[in-house]
Amino acid sequence: MVAAEEGDHNPILPIWQEILFGVIAFAVLCFVLMKFVFPMMEKTFAARVDAIEGGIKRAETAQAEANQLLEQYRAQLAEARTEAARIRDEARADAEGIRQDVLAKAREESDRIIAAGQEQLAAQRESIVRDLRSEVGNLAVDLAGRIVGEALEDEARRRGTVERFIDELGAAGSAGGRR
Repeated sequence: MVAAEEGDHNPILPIWQEILFGVIAFAVLCFVLMKFVFPMMEKTFAARVDAIEGGIKRAETAQAEANQLLEQYRAQLAEARTEAARIRDEARADAEGIRQDVLAKAREESDRIIAAGQEQLAAQRESIVRDLRSEVGNLAVDLAGRIVGEALEDEARRRGTVERFIDELGAAGSAGGRR
């Protein structure tokens, strides 16, 4: 009879016991997958998503911090440049002030040296004029003594004669220069 049943059986249609066993095995497999495997996979996927999103957030935070530090660096650099320019300007101003002070001191020293030289020249000129007056006076007295024939030995008389002669020469030179 088994042989008859097997012979009567259509090979395209499965046997109902095999279908029932397949359905039960599929149901058990789905139950095990849904109860144990899928929740574990969900936890793993959630952990990966959290890790990826956390990594992205950390990267964005690090990028924001880097941008903030870059802005701080740029601000400090601009401040340093401004400070350097201010220091340079102050140094230039100080150098100009020192230069002006040195020039003023040099002018003062030059003026002092010129004034001292002029005073010395005036003193030398005065001394030379005195010496020349004395010499001219002596020569004039000697010459007058020889011409007139009288000796002008007396010092007071000699001095008066010399002074009068020099005054007459000065007056004649001034009158000649005015014409």
